[in-house]
Amino acid sequence: MKSFEVTGGNRLKGVIVPQGAKNEALQVLCAVLLTPDRITISNIPDITDVKLLIELLAGLGVEVEQLSDDTWSFMAANADPDRLYEKDLLRKANMLRGSVMLAGPLIARFKKAVIPRPGGDKIGRRRLDTHITGFDQLGCEVEYDQVNEYFRLSACRLKGAGILLDEPSVTATANIILAAVMAEGETVIYNAACEPYIQQLCLMLNSMGAEISGIRSNLLRIRGVSALHGCSHRILPDMIEVGSFIGMAAVTGSELRIKDAGISDLGIIPQKFRQLGIDLQTSGNDIIVPGQDAFDIRDNIDGSILTIYDHPWPGLTPDLISVLLVVAVNAAGSVLIHQKMFESRLFFVDKLIDMGARIILCDPHRAVVIGLGGRQKLRGITMSSPDIRAGMALLIAAMGAEGKSLIHNIEQIDRGYQHLDKRLNDLGARIRRIDS
Repeated sequence: MKSFEVTGGNRLKGVIVPQGAKNEALQVLCAVLLTPDRITISNIPDITDVKLLIELLAGLGVEVEQLSDDTWSFMAANADPDRLYEKDLLRKANMLRGSVMLAGPLIARFKKAVIPRPGGDKIGRRRLDTHITGFDQLGCEVEYDQVNEYFRLSACRLKGAGILLDEPSVTATANIILAAVMAEGETVIYNAACEPYIQQLCLMLNSMGAEISGIRSNLLRIRGVSALHGCSHRILPDMIEVGSFIGMAAVTGSELRIKDAGISDLGIIPQKFRQLGIDLQTSGNDIIVPGQDAFDIRDNIDGSILTIYDHPWPGLTPDLISVLLVVAVNAAGSVLIHQKMFESRLFFVDKLIDMGARIILCDPHRAVVIGLGGRQKLRGITMSSPDIRAGMALLIAAMGAEGKSLIHNIEQIDRGYQHLDKRLNDLGARIRRIDS
């Protein structure tokens, strides 16, 4: 097990460049299975989840070549979907939630696929119903193997359909798109997710010869094509990392410039930090967080307590709720944090309470934060990271706390953030990685 020893109270200063978007990378990497031609993808983040998916692709027979630190080429001419039944590949697939999106391109190109039991964060129930229902409407036959805990998909042919998603799931939308691009006729997806990750996937597929319209909306029209060709694609900056750096600068009172932040694709994220009193500035495509010794939560116009909640895009991404909660802990004022989508994602607040935070956990989805407002500092403690995003939130809290903190299970953090300790130490943080 690996841990971070964090010495709090150090201000950061300098410039940091966000990594490529993790969630986009997992989608576009699966898309390489749709064609035998070569595909080149740049700005791929060097994180464990992405490296695991690349290993899965190689195990399926995809020719993989790393061209530079962040650029890889893929050629799936010899891909074999039956290899996913091998124990080693199934084990790896079970470790990664994103592996579910291998099913879409495999069923599209090879007319058969496997969906293993999902892995990833333990943040509540993350059902597969929306994926399976979409595949069924495209003409797939679905069987569940209870012994091996996977779904087996097969189809003589895929045929376009009108699909109304019961929830705007990002992974389900991506999976159905990946299957529908080579189905016969037209597929219309209603209530589709429209996050920048989905937009990027659609743009990449169109550059491969797909015919997708309605990009940036919740209504996608996909006219199936018989074959797709290779392309080059560049991944967007990771909006979750951008938001995490904003929160980190605020909690540590640091002056930080986030370079090439992809401001046009951040949506409502900057507004939410401003509601917590963070005086964000922009310069071109950079975000500048000035060093603030104090910041005040802005009440609603009618004087009522601010509520921050997650919502399908263009609402607030749930992946930043944990970071925003830690920022609120250090602000002056009160806020209700409402995590609607995952019922276990707020359970990490017990660790913040042990550090001295004033938080009332109302139920699995809601927490009232009464900000410390500079009256006192959090104190360092020993804790463990329960998932990627809570792990980053706890790291931010430790960096702003008095004394030393020890964060165990940082493998969770490494799944979503590349070389984080080195990058932050270069800015003035004191984080020591411990192998135990």
